Amino acid sequence: MDNYLLYIAVAALTIAIPGPGIILTINNAIQRESSKTFSGILGVATGMLAVSILSASGVGIILATSSIAFTIVKLIGAVYLIYLGIKMWRAKTSLDSDIMLQDKSNKKCYLEGLSLTISNPKPILFFMSLFPQFISFQGSYINQFILLSLTFCGLVIIIHSGYAFLSSFAKSKLLEPTGRKVLNKVSGGLFMCFGIGLAASNK
Repeated sequence: MDNYLLYIAVAALTIAIPGPGIILTINNAIQRESSKTFSGILGVATGMLAVSILSASGVGIILATSSIAFTIVKLIGAVYLIYLGIKMWRAKTSLDSDIMLQDKSNKKCYLEGLSLTISNPKPILFFMSLFPQFISFQGSYINQFILLSLTFCGLVIIIHSGYAFLSSFAKSKLLEPTGRKVLNKVSGGLFMCFGIGLAASNK
């Protein structure tokens, strides 16, 4: 494989740039238990694995070549992001932090991270453009593809966990009613902006 270490650097930088997945992880880290935060991170990582597989399949080719298919998937993703944004924006604050921390199950946090990732067609095109740059024609395509995909998912888990760890230091302040209200408004607003940006974007 060509330039594996360079691939790790590019992938890590891409993952570390704050986007919907990072915002979801930060929100979970501040408002929920660590197990639920990690469930959400696993959901994002699993979604990335699914997206990488789709990028190597006929689905990726269809999304890359068909503007109609891309637009449909893009709008579905945009609507979902806006829905999450409105949901966060309107979330009620609670004086009982124990009740607040139990408002979602591990399964729901996992599925939220998974849905957030697979509903966005942009990563499919990203993988389709990134992977060929680091795959050697002399080696096995399948083995290299698996390594690149698993590496990316592993980096998602590591980097998101880092964001979650850093966010936990602000938990005591942001779990207060005023702090949680601000967090919900900021997170919700960002998700709605991500959704609008996705809807307005081109390939």
